[in-house]
Amino acid sequence: MTSRDHATPRPALWTEHLRRMGARVRETPPPPVQGTLTRMVGLTLEAVGCQASIGDHCQLTARGGGTIEAEVVGFAAGRLFLMPTGDSHGLGPEARVIPRPGAGTIPVGAALLGRIIDGAAQPLDGLGTPECDARVRLTGAPINPLARAPISAPLDVGIRSINALLTVGRGQRIGLFAGSGVGKSVLMGMMARYTSADVIVVGLIGERGREVKEFVERILGPKDRTRAVVVAAPADSPPLMRLHGAWVATAVAEYFRDQGLNVLLLMDSLTRVAQAQREIGLAIGEAPATKGYPPSVFARLPQLVERAGNGPPGGGSITAFYTVLTESDSLEDPIADAARAILDGHVVLSRRVAETGRYPAIDVTASISRAMHEIAPAAHLGLARQFRRALATYEDSHELINLGAYQRGSDARVDASIALWPAIQQFLQQDMGERVDLAASLRALGALFPEGSAA
Repeated sequence: MTSRDHATPRPALWTEHLRRMGARVRETPPPPVQGTLTRMVGLTLEAVGCQASIGDHCQLTARGGGTIEAEVVGFAAGRLFLMPTGDSHGLGPEARVIPRPGAGTIPVGAALLGRIIDGAAQPLDGLGTPECDARVRLTGAPINPLARAPISAPLDVGIRSINALLTVGRGQRIGLFAGSGVGKSVLMGMMARYTSADVIVVGLIGERGREVKEFVERILGPKDRTRAVVVAAPADSPPLMRLHGAWVATAVAEYFRDQGLNVLLLMDSLTRVAQAQREIGLAIGEAPATKGYPPSVFARLPQLVERAGNGPPGGGSITAFYTVLTESDSLEDPIADAARAILDGHVVLSRRVAETGRYPAIDVTASISRAMHEIAPAAHLGLARQFRRALATYEDSHELINLGAYQRGSDARVDASIALWPAIQQFLQQDMGERVDLAASLRALGALFPEGSAA
């Protein structure tokens, strides 16, 4: 025997005999057992005769010899429930189903910078497949919460009102709560261009296809695109592909964080991710619980959000902004309510403010950064409290002021807020092409209250 290393298939008894003789036997895995497609109802495919695990991919043979990729999303009584990741046109009964165990990883690396990919990590920009040198799991690996570095340093996002009044820390997770048409995409683009983060990862999930090209070319721009990765899964994508888009964006951000870099993750929107999971859950028979959302939605959201944040001490960070669409501009939507509970703060974009022509349309009094008290010095916190107090005082009395029913001298606090109102409006207003760094934001805030933070 010239070699003690055997790799060819052999009967089990012969393999056992070789092992007893001391030979090194490399087991050849058996080929996957092919199954058969038996039924398709709505978005769900049912297959029998094969075995696969949740998250595994299967290859289905369509009419004409084409192949369609599908993912295992459930099982029951010997049947597998599959959901196609692309167009299911051409599928018919008795189609072959070939499991592909081990699928569910994506290529990652510096080659992704400046690229636009879809929910399957395939290029959308026509520049060929990125030559990446590593692969990571799509669903990521959870980090022990006690092993994470604490949030201790601010992240400059280039927005005056956020830097000064809602200071964001590296590794923080913030929600952008907004209805349609109040400027959330523009605000995200400003943060992508003006942030001090090393890498920007943008996930455009379930939005209009037109917005993808507009965001990349007009809002992000060619200069800042070189340090950004854009993951796009538009509204016409299958629900599984939209869900994968959020996972891919998070997995890419995790890779760069693990390289010791500070990453800004912008995901638009968390609501579309929840809606994609709702479609999947209802399609496989999950019972709806809250306003049509099945329980799996409220289990998936924290699994996704908790992957962002700081890595181990001395490592990188993921500072994440997730947009949350609010129905009729109400914050009582079930997804908005769930997001508030798992995020480290929220920035509310108000239609009322937008209608006055002030952009970004941030409602400061309704917004909060839960990490600001950990990363801002006492003087900064005092100035921010004074600003909020003056803004809230004016807004509480603005109807009387606008009607001319308020008499000057009736309340010293209202008088002071009226005197400050033009400067407050100017402070909160910021042009789309204007960058205001953290230091300049704090100087502008201090100029409003030259007497200091004692109040």
